[in-house]
Amino acid sequence: MENSRRRFLKTAGVSILGVGAGSMLIGLAPGSTKAAGPGTKAGPSYTHGPEAMKGGRWGMVIDTRKLKDSTCRKMEKACHSIHNVPDHIGKFDKKNHEIKWIWATEFKHAFPGQEVEFLSEKLEHAPVPVLCNHCDNPPCVRACPTKATFKRESDGIVLMDFHRCIGCRFCMAACPYGARSFNFRDPRPAIENENPDFPTRMKGVVEKCNFCAERLAVGKMPACVEVSGGALIFGDLNDPESDVRKLLADEYAIRRKPNLGTFPSVFYIV
Repeated sequence: MENSRRRFLKTAGVSILGVGAGSMLIGLAPGSTKAAGPGTKAGPSYTHGPEAMKGGRWGMVIDTRKLKDSTCRKMEKACHSIHNVPDHIGKFDKKNHEIKWIWATEFKHAFPGQEVEFLSEKLEHAPVPVLCNHCDNPPCVRACPTKATFKRESDGIVLMDFHRCIGCRFCMAACPYGARSFNFRDPRPAIENENPDFPTRMKGVVEKCNFCAERLAVGKMPACVEVSGGALIFGDLNDPESDVRKLLADEYAIRRKPNLGTFPSVFYIV
């Protein structure tokens, strides 16, 4: 497996230059259900049924004024448990082996370059949840040589087809938010209670937040939103009557690294 992965990585490197890309990707359309590797399940199809939530561009507003450390831990646990993200505490001896889809950090780390000289002590130490921003102009999508990372045009969610990821980590280098994790080791032994309804990943695969696309497909809100106690608001940014748009009209909100032109779909009220 490792030898074949290395051979494919070399081929993928050539494809970036425009050589042989078409032949490599035949029959590997995003959302296909081939297995992600030995011992893994097929990637989620996110099939939209009649009960599915529909939106033109999904987005999130995070009201940091309502957040506590305990709330952030609840959000992280809810997200990671349903998506088979291993509990990194005590499981990995190296920090870069940790897998995270959502986690809390400090204001200065979430918003570098946006520091206020006399930032209030409360805001300075307040937990700021960070996750994939599901950018409207995602650089990770352009960087991926196999289209394992793609933006779903129907609703703007940036998704991953795990079985197509070759571990080149170009998407990680392209993402300016550090929102992706790489499986340096097989994460499955560190999963205490596996969710059979979501695929596990293998060593050498990148992963990240998917805005709970599999829950939206059955009419449910993202897991982190459900346990946030009203601190996270989710909705359609294209709909002026949605809760997120109404909140953004009433409150001043900022986005991470707005000068980069990625147009994140996650907003923060501070």
